[in-house]
Amino acid sequence: MQGDVLMGSQETIYGANLAEMERLREEVTASLEVLRRQICEKTAFDPIEHILSRVKSEESMRDKCRMRGLPETAHSALVDIRDAIGIRVVCAFRSDVYLVRDHLAHLEGFEVVEEKDYIKNAKENGYRSYHMILRTADGRVPVGCEPVSAGDEPSRGFYIEVQLRTISMDTWAALEHHMKYKKQAPANERLIVSELKRCADELASTDLSMQALRDLILEEL
Repeated sequence: MQGDVLMGSQETIYGANLAEMERLREEVTASLEVLRRQICEKTAFDPIEHILSRVKSEESMRDKCRMRGLPETAHSALVDIRDAIGIRVVCAFRSDVYLVRDHLAHLEGFEVVEEKDYIKNAKENGYRSYHMILRTADGRVPVGCEPVSAGDEPSRGFYIEVQLRTISMDTWAALEHHMKYKKQAPANERLIVSELKRCADELASTDLSMQALRDLILEEL
């Protein structure tokens, strides 16, 4: 979620929706903190290492609209693009990722509109993470996002993009992001991708081993 800083200006691409977007971000993260406390009290293990959240900055959203050939409007930012509100949850163990996933899937006032499990089905380069797109399902819809033309669907809610990872998955993704190998080393890209996948697979194996150890400890409680 690099480069995503909330702008203070009232004249934003999000129109009159910025305050509601911040409330939604805080609502979901607050629910995760409640889950965190409940699990800690029950097992003495904290399932969440940390939570990052943001509303995509004005500049970043306008750049994304231009990149996708969309007009720089609230409709584009909040209907056509689904990551204006973003939350990343970094969990201690792999099973905790799915525990958080189940919590979000049953969160009151929201519905899941898309899920991609890159943990069980890793990307070619070894990337692992669980992706979800949530949408408000209680009548909260963006203001000023009516259909642009007759064929467009009206907005049915605010979207929130969620990424769930273990600590090792997050570390790998952060290091991979900093390498920028596709631009700087195109000749060696195949070898680099192969080595990145090897590192990711080794970390995934460690995740499973640490999970097994944690499960053994829980059996004794």
